[in-house]
Amino acid sequence: MSQAVKKISRNLGLGGAALIVAVIALLVVRRHNRTEPAAFATYAGSASCRDCHQTAYTEWQKSNHGLAERQLNPVMDQTAFPAGKFQVTARGPGATNAAFAVARVIGNDPLRQFLVPFPGSRYQTLEASFDPHATEWFNVYGTEDRQPGEWGHWTGRGMNWNNMCAACHNTRLRKNYDERTDSYATTMAEMSVGCEACHGPMKNHVVWQKAHPNQERDDDPTLRNFTPTQMLETCAQCHSRRGELTGNFAPGDLFDDHHLLTIVDETDLYYPDGQVRDEDYEYAAFLGSKMHAKGIRCGDCHQPHTAKVKLAGNLLCLRCHDGSNTNAPTIDPVKHSFHKVDPLYFDPDGIDLLALGKRSSVAVITNGGECVNCHMPQTVYMQRHRRHDHGFTSPDPLLTKQAGIPNACNQCHADKTVDWALSWTEKWYGDKMNRPSRSRALTIASARRGDPAARDGLLALLVTNGPPYWNAVAARLLENWAGDPTINAALTGAATHTNALVRANVARSLRDETVLRRLLADPVRSVRFHAAWALRANLPDDAELRAMVDFMADQPQGQMQKGALAVARGDAPAAVAHYQKAVDWDANSAPIRHDYAVVLSSIGSNAAAIAQLEAACRLDPRDAEYPYKLALAWNELGKIDKTIEQLQIAVRLDANHARAWYNLGLALNSVGRVSDALAALKRAEMVNPADPRAPYAAATILARLGRMDEARAAAQRALRIQPGYAPAQEFLQSLR
Repeated sequence: MSQAVKKISRNLGLGGAALIVAVIALLVVRRHNRTEPAAFATYAGSASCRDCHQTAYTEWQKSNHGLAERQLNPVMDQTAFPAGKFQVTARGPGATNAAFAVARVIGNDPLRQFLVPFPGSRYQTLEASFDPHATEWFNVYGTEDRQPGEWGHWTGRGMNWNNMCAACHNTRLRKNYDERTDSYATTMAEMSVGCEACHGPMKNHVVWQKAHPNQERDDDPTLRNFTPTQMLETCAQCHSRRGELTGNFAPGDLFDDHHLLTIVDETDLYYPDGQVRDEDYEYAAFLGSKMHAKGIRCGDCHQPHTAKVKLAGNLLCLRCHDGSNTNAPTIDPVKHSFHKVDPLYFDPDGIDLLALGKRSSVAVITNGGECVNCHMPQTVYMQRHRRHDHGFTSPDPLLTKQAGIPNACNQCHADKTVDWALSWTEKWYGDKMNRPSRSRALTIASARRGDPAARDGLLALLVTNGPPYWNAVAARLLENWAGDPTINAALTGAATHTNALVRANVARSLRDETVLRRLLADPVRSVRFHAAWALRANLPDDAELRAMVDFMADQPQGQMQKGALAVARGDAPAAVAHYQKAVDWDANSAPIRHDYAVVLSSIGSNAAAIAQLEAACRLDPRDAEYPYKLALAWNELGKIDKTIEQLQIAVRLDANHARAWYNLGLALNSVGRVSDALAALKRAEMVNPADPRAPYAAATILARLGRMDEARAAAQRALRIQPGYAPAQEFLQSLR
């Protein structure tokens, strides 16, 4: 038995069976390592760049990219482990404290996390992290207490390095997950974000340069020049919230060929104006910005090898906004910001900014007058990491008041009211505040609330001339109206958009099988994936779709996806097995419980479905959808009292839940509470005036009560909503 396996077994207290699994996993890794180097044969390693590119190499070596992942270093890590013993005491799988050996470090500044080896060739990321500035340990979850068994606990899959961290902290990583053994054989071309993570494999270049030491760069046939957009998409592979399609992105590749970008949608991951809310990173917000639309790319502001900004403070912004660049409006920071001017004498690299400002007649401003503090507000993630929003939005207190979108004014002036901030922005900027981005954000906020009035605004946004990102957002949000012929026609038109992100989100929302089958042949993989997924019930087992689904099988969401695929193809036992595994891996996820319940209900396992829905209600008691679905499940079992009880909870949680009001009306009518039933149906009709079912149901009740004029009026309302609605037509005919 290897010493590594013995060490793991001692740390985790593994029994015989688990120990055998650990041994097998280690042997798999060793066997894989003997064959995997062939995939990295064209990589030379960052050290091969040093002799010819000394300055760039030195800058990179001490950067956050160069130190993205590394082995423990007695010098660098002595403040974190002053005793020189690289181990921590933490709660393990058995919920008891144990000593765990630390293997590696990920991250550098402003925080460092540590990796612990686990069975199955896993590495887990500790919640306990180290702040090198404050010289103190802290919990990345703050005051949240994650328990062993939870997805987000450091022993869970949410903190698994192989899936969650490794690809962005290393160069050309291969995850190599084996679903049969639930183990990994993860390898990489080079630990940390090396030169070739951005420049691509360079072994041929190194060999050619050695053979032709006196040749000019332009003569080197091995070099490939990337466009600014290709460089941006290389950054985006890590600086974005996205799903993985292949795990095989290489510099120069198309981002959308390997990833599914998370954008503003019906969830709260982003704010309706595009600002990041959850840990979304930079890329999607940047795609929706005016800066991206004007051709700005990462390298215009950031040094390529240090990743720091090229100039401190407003000097960076005024490289373009000083009147010398005709593509950018001229900005006088003092007049524009209405904030105090405060000279910044030196930036962190020792440049005398005051002297530089005098030479260039540029005011150097910090705090309230600093451009980025208004247009790139910061959010703190992982307790210590302040990140600038890259949407380049403008603070708008009106959006805060009407849609709960944060504004930079009140983020700084936390002691002031939103109305206070609104009065000042209106005084300073007047009608300029009523910009198109405001109406766009309000439309999106309205669509998220399920407001039928948002439909026309989204239709207009779908064809707006501007950043295609927002056309994609409109396409995604129009899914709620996908059955509408007008919406279907608009989405069909957008299916030929030149931007792949737009086409991909059209494929997610469209219900037209003919158009979707055409998108199966799209040149971009993400578009093909969404089209194939939409057609999964009527599509032969597609190798590309299957490979994409299999790639994420090591996470609960991946198992849910496999379960949904099995449902679509009529394989109920496989679907149940995948959903059960997803629940086992993330038992505290209400959405997983909900989706599992839907599957169980579809195969007649209503009692089991109820158990899952009750768990979902306990886990997230604020979501109206869970008691609504629980009510439907109780109704299947004929428990009308429990049905009514849960529907009442649903409408109390969400007064605009039209389906809950409609079903509540039917349920109340079934027990003779006719007045209450009519009131519920009236509310359903008010909340969703586009659905003919509520007025039709009311018509049938009114007819039984002998209130024929009211019954006819209700049925006629249903027909005005949907001309040709057969139940209402037949009902009126019967009255004649």
